[in-house]
Amino acid sequence: MGYFNCFALGFFVALSLASIDVGVAARHLQQLPPMPTFPTTTLPPFPSIPNLPQPSIPSFPRPGALPPLPTMPTLPTLPSVPRATLPPLPSMPSIPTIPTTIPSIPFFSPPPSPSSP
Repeated sequence: MGYFNCFALGFFVALSLASIDVGVAARHLQQLPPMPTFPTTTLPPFPSIPNLPQPSIPSFPRPGALPPLPTMPTLPTLPSVPRATLPPLPSMPSIPTIPTTIPSIPFFSPPPSPSSP
């Protein structure tokens, strides 16, 4: 347990000293004279994108027209799979109902009192 306390104390001291350096550095940055401004340079304009040449196919009447895309072949159909029929589920047993009325408790008549002489 003592080792952990020494480790925590050392960590706290290191963290405190690091924050002092940060505070001193921030103060020095605030005391610096303003930075000189540098001249800005402009970039040359981008070149324009050239037009791509269009293919010329002699078998089509319009020059530059592209041939149509080939059609996809039809996929074979899968044979129908027979459907499995499950037997009907057994009927659920009926859940007994809980009576909501409380039956009355019968009270017997008290025994006869002994006769006093």
